[in-house]
Amino acid sequence: MGKGDKRSRRGKITIGSYGKTRPGKTQQPPPPKPTQETA
Repeated sequence: MGKGDKRSRRGKITIGSYGKTRPGKTQQPPPPKPTQETA
């Protein structure tokens, strides 16, 4: 358990990988485009 351990959070940060212990950036759907309504 340390920088050399691929399964620990610190090891994943050192190696630069993501997984269950260190999730990557969550993909958020883009906000809906505002639609202009003509009255």
